[in-house]
Amino acid sequence: MKKEMDKTEAKERIERFFQRDDFKPDELKKVIRIAMKFKIKLGSKRKLFCKKCLNKLAGRLSISKTHKTIECASCGFRNKVRIA
Repeated sequence: MKKEMDKTEAKERIERFFQRDDFKPDELKKVIRIAMKFKIKLGSKRKLFCKKCLNKLAGRLSISKTHKTIECASCGFRNKVRIA
């Protein structure tokens, strides 16, 4: 029988995952599902990966007055982040 995970265990698992330097999109997909299940906000960790292909975010960077746009090197999607 599987052991049920509670919210604190889910937070710890998410923190451990994002401490790693490299991750695969399928592993990230599982972590996002856990965060949605327990209603845990990813916050600043959301800026570490592409919204479309879920690969580690790297590529061209452009900055305007209100937004920072990073173009994904693998899929070409433009990830927009508001500058506070």
